[in-house]
Amino acid sequence: MPKTIAGSSLNAMTGNVAKAGAMSFLGLLFIFGISRVAIAQNSAPPAPLASPAMVGPLSTASPRTFDAGPLGDLDVTGTLSGFGSWQGHPSSGDKAARADVSNGQIFIQKTSGLVQYYLQAGAYNIPALGTPFLSTRKTISDFFGPLPQAYLKLAPKGNFSFLIGKLPTLIGAEDTFTFENLNIERGLLWNQENAVNRGMQANYSKGKISGSLAWNDGFYSNRYNWITGELTDAFNSANSVEFVGGGNLGVTGYSSVATPLYQNNSEIYDLIYTHTAKRWMIEPYFQYTYVPKSARIGVGRTSATIGGAILGNYTITPHVSLAGRAEYLGSSGNATDGAVNLLYGPGSDAWSITVTPTYQDKAFFARGEFSFIQAGNTVPGDALGTLGRNSTQARGLIETGFMF
Repeated sequence: MPKTIAGSSLNAMTGNVAKAGAMSFLGLLFIFGISRVAIAQNSAPPAPLASPAMVGPLSTASPRTFDAGPLGDLDVTGTLSGFGSWQGHPSSGDKAARADVSNGQIFIQKTSGLVQYYLQAGAYNIPALGTPFLSTRKTISDFFGPLPQAYLKLAPKGNFSFLIGKLPTLIGAEDTFTFENLNIERGLLWNQENAVNRGMQANYSKGKISGSLAWNDGFYSNRYNWITGELTDAFNSANSVEFVGGGNLGVTGYSSVATPLYQNNSEIYDLIYTHTAKRWMIEPYFQYTYVPKSARIGVGRTSATIGGAILGNYTITPHVSLAGRAEYLGSSGNATDGAVNLLYGPGSDAWSITVTPTYQDKAFFARGEFSFIQAGNTVPGDALGTLGRNSTQARGLIETGFMF
C-alpha cells in the first residue's frame, strides 16, 4: 500500500488472494532454494548488513558472500514468509479473513569500493492499519513492481556518498516492508508518508551528525518535483534525534493507487527521538502534513494533519520480544468548508494501538499481532466497513517464515 490510502482509494483495493498466494508461494520456494544453493559458501560470514534497514526485533542472517567476477564481491541475504489475518468491519471488496505471502525477497549488494549497488527483488505485501488488504500479486503490480528498491551508490573515501535509483524514503520512523519493523502492519502516521522514491540522494556524516538531501518523485509519481531532507544528531550511544522534512515544489495532477493525489501534493515534517538501552527500544515521534489550497487539484482550502506516535520494543529473552505502537492522527476542516479527505473524511481523527510478540531462532521466526483503531468525526462513506460508516476496526495477524 502507499503510505496513505484515503477516501475513494480505500474502495479500489481488492485482489484474488488464494490464487495469488499459491502462485507466489511456489515461486518463492523456488527462489529460496536457488538462493540457498547459490550462496552456500563462506564458512566465516561477515556481520549483518545495514541494508535493508531493520529496526528489529527481526534480523537477517549474516550475509553470504561470493565472487561475481566483474561485478565484484556480492553479499546476499533474503526473507521468505507468509501471513494470515482476521479483521472486523472489512471495507467494501475486502475480506474478513485471508492468507498470503508477506515476503519472498532476495537482497543483493556490493558494499565496498567506489562503485557500490543494492538490489532488492521478489514478492512483498504491505499491510497497513485502517486500509483494505491487497493480495500480494496486486500489491506488486499496483505499487513498486518485482524490484521495489534498486540503486547505485558512489562512495568515495571520506564521509560523503551519492545514491541514484529506487530509494527508500527518508520520511518517517517506520520502514516499508513487514520484516523491517517492530509491527507487522504499518501505522496511521505511516499512511500519510511516501515509501519508495525514484531519484537521487546525497549523504554526509561527521562525528555524531549525519544528513541526507534527496530530489525524487515523492509518492512514486514519476514526476520529479519533490525535495526531502534528513538531519540526525546521535548525541550518545543510546539517544538520537532526527528531523525530516520534504514536499512537492509544484503541483502534480497525476494520481494512482501508489500515488494518492492530495498527499503527493503535500509537505511533511517529522521529529523523531530514539532511545536504546539494554533490553528497551523506545521511539516517540511527531508529524505534521500540509496540503496547500489548489484549484488545479480540487483543494478548496488548505488541509493538514497532525499526529504523534510512540513505538517500543522490549527483549524478554534472546529469542522472544514484545513490541507495541500507540498513535493518534487528526485532520483539519469539515465536510462543508472545502477541506479534502486525508483520513476518514475532512476533520476526522483516529487513534490506534498495536501489540506484536515475536519469536526468532536463527533463520526461523514467528510473530502474532493484535491492532485496534477508533476513528472520530468521520464522514459517512469515508470511514471503515462495507458502507464506510463504522468507526472501529480490530485485526489479528500471524506472520511466520525465514530470514536467510
